[in-house]
Amino acid sequence: MSIQALYTAATGMESLQSKLDVISNNLANVNTTAFKQDRANFEDLMYRHETLPGQLDSAGQLTPTGVEYGYGSKVQSTQTDFTQGSIQQTGGEFDVAIQGNGFFQVTDPATSALVYTRSGNFSLNAQGKIVVGSATVGRVLEPQITIPADATEVSIGSQGVVSYKQPGNNQLQQAGTIQMANFINPQGLLKIGDNMYAPTEASGTATSGLPGAVGLGTLQQKFLETSNVQPVQQLIDLITTQRSFELNSQAIQAGDQILQQIANLRRA
Repeated sequence: MSIQALYTAATGMESLQSKLDVISNNLANVNTTAFKQDRANFEDLMYRHETLPGQLDSAGQLTPTGVEYGYGSKVQSTQTDFTQGSIQQTGGEFDVAIQGNGFFQVTDPATSALVYTRSGNFSLNAQGKIVVGSATVGRVLEPQITIPADATEVSIGSQGVVSYKQPGNNQLQQAGTIQMANFINPQGLLKIGDNMYAPTEASGTATSGLPGAVGLGTLQQKFLETSNVQPVQQLIDLITTQRSFELNSQAIQAGDQILQQIANLRRA
C-alpha cells in the first residue's frame, strides 16, 4: 500500500505543477493587452475496486457501498476565461478596444490564413494599410483598410466605420469598415502567441459581421482592453497550489518512512 501511495501522491504533484505553470503564465501576462486568463481543471484517475457496491452480504442484503482505491489525479483541461477586461484610455489614434464579444480578423503572412485577436493596438504599414502594431510580424487587418498618407485625422466609429480628413477638405471620407468575427465555442480556439488565436474544429468556423451586430460587441477608439487577469485571485490560487503540493510531498515522505520501518524490521 505504501508503494502505491508514492505513485498516487506523485500524480498529484505533477498535476499541481501543471496548475502552477498556468498560474505563472497568467501572472506573467497581467499587463498584456486583451490577454485572457486560463484555468487548470483536474480529474481523478482509474480506481482499484476490491469490493463492488451492490454485492450481497452474508444476510442476503445488498451492500450500499464498496471498497475502492484511487490512483491519483491528472490535468483534465485548461480553459480560457473570455470575460471582458477593463477598458483603458490611451489616446492613440489607431488604438481600438472591443466592448463585448468578438475578435478582429487579421491575415497571418506565414500561412495567408485568417487569425483572430482582441488586441486592437493597430498601426499603419508602408502602404498605409491598418496592421497590428507588431515589431516582428506584419499582420494586415481584414478586410483591408488603407489610409492616405496625407490624412490629417482618422476616426473609427463604434460600428467600425473608418473615416479620415485630408488637407483642404473638412468632410470625412470613408476608408472602409472594420469587420469582426465570433465563434460558437471560443474556448476551442488555439492560442498561437502574439495575442493571436487560430480556429480549430472545436471552435467551429468564424461568423463574421459588423460591430454592434447580434453577438458582436462595439468598438471604442483611443482605448485598449487590458488583461482580465485578477492578480489577487491568482496569488490566492498560487498559495493554495503550493500548500497542496506540500501535502502531496508529505504523503510521499510518510510512505517512504513506512517502507523504511518495514525494511528495518528485525526478528527478536
